[in-house]
Amino acid sequence: MQHIGTTIKALREEKGLTQQQVADLVHMHRSNYSKVEKGERDLSLESVSTLAKYFGMTIDQLVNFDGDVPNEVTVEDKSLMEQVKLIAELEEEEKNMVFKMIDTFLTKKKFKDFFQKNIATL
Repeated sequence: MQHIGTTIKALREEKGLTQQQVADLVHMHRSNYSKVEKGERDLSLESVSTLAKYFGMTIDQLVNFDGDVPNEVTVEDKSLMEQVKLIAELEEEEKNMVFKMIDTFLTKKKFKDFFQKNIATL
């Protein structure tokens, strides 16, 4: 099994990211991050978790990487139930933002329907 640094390097390169960008993501100096990719330094569990989320993976998938870089998730291609499940997996703050946007769109639609109905009766 390859060490996690090799996996992260492969994912980073696949996404076209620099070492500095990933180092910034995990709040680490670039030279220390470089050592992670070489297997000379370990990451904290918090950093592994951050990277897993960033790459759209679980910690287990990142640690036990099988070589399949995750595809970008496109919610539009999913059924309604799959869309709701994907939203439920988001961080609490992100989930709240999605629900606020949905509420805003639904409110706009209700106002639009209300005005169209009432203007038509004039």
